[in-house]
Amino acid sequence: MSPLGEATEAVYRYRRPEPWCWEVVVKAVCGDAHTSWAADHAVFQADGAVAAHADLIAGSLGHGSAYTDRLLTLALAGMGDLRALPALQRVADDNRLPSDRPRARILAALPAAELLPVVLPVLRQNPEQHDSTTALLELLALWGPASAPAVSEVIRFLGTADTYDALRVLGRIGPPAAATADRLAAYATGRDPGARRPHTRVAAWAHWKVTGDPTLALDVCGTAVRSGTASHGLPFLADLGPLAAAHADAVRRLMESPGAWTRTYAAHAYWRITGDSGPAIPVLLAEADPAWAGDPAMPVREAVRILGKIGARPFRRRRCCAGSWRRRNGSAGPGAAYGSSPTRPASVRSPKRWKGSTGGGGEVRGASRGPG
Repeated sequence: MSPLGEATEAVYRYRRPEPWCWEVVVKAVCGDAHTSWAADHAVFQADGAVAAHADLIAGSLGHGSAYTDRLLTLALAGMGDLRALPALQRVADDNRLPSDRPRARILAALPAAELLPVVLPVLRQNPEQHDSTTALLELLALWGPASAPAVSEVIRFLGTADTYDALRVLGRIGPPAAATADRLAAYATGRDPGARRPHTRVAAWAHWKVTGDPTLALDVCGTAVRSGTASHGLPFLADLGPLAAAHADAVRRLMESPGAWTRTYAAHAYWRITGDSGPAIPVLLAEADPAWAGDPAMPVREAVRILGKIGARPFRRRRCCAGSWRRRNGSAGPGAAYGSSPTRPASVRSPKRWKGSTGGGGEVRGASRGPG
């Protein structure tokens, strides 16, 4: 295997690869050499891991192919480096801003105040005729309240194919979007002519976030969860936390649902509502399959993400949890795959590097469509 191949494999596989590995990969991509898909994608997803090479990356912009420039621009953006802004402005002028959610998450590392002047003119175009709409709405949602100057642009997407994402953005903006409260209530209750079933829960949640009144969200999302047939309300009840205590029993029953995604989201919601991680951990560990190969239809990434949020303290009961795993799966348990070795696979630390993880599905799959 060539030095570039070895270095590329190392930065994907290990949490802390040797410094020379990133140096070899970055120099190859900046040099516009014939690298590989893996090397190219490692660099633009690296975030702070390539901060030591930021000057080289910035200095290489404009000296290679358009393809390489896009990679390097994303690499700088992922570090929050403002030297990415001129290149992003040129890309926006050509209507070629990123069009997928993973790249939007990279751009979110840049300050909203600096990038919004680039984004807003694009959002003002015909909302149903622009390839970047989904990614830009994701970007605004990730910025949260800092996206307040875009409220009037976001409202234009209500009633379009991007209604769900627009509602989510308004909720993430919060009180600065309070003027939209009546419109959100209309979507939550189905009174708006454009309201569809997936819109009610996210609209009710957004109404709570912009007004501070959880009544509508508890009613709409609680009804969905009590029905026993819809997990769409679970991420929003999780965000409500102890305010949703009246629905804790219904949520716990869904932890035994036949659907893996419903079980995963129910475990998360139960922990957030009650503060009790005990019943949730075995459910989540059962989905954290060490043999997972990246199939986006399985909630492995989400289960690992939630376990990370729960943190280490509850794992003092690890032996009990591992026993539950063995009884259900007949394996040695999760500890064999997720130990404390410094050479732990990078995918455990950085889910966006898991091959196949950017796929999706319905509204309930993946954190990107939830409230957070």
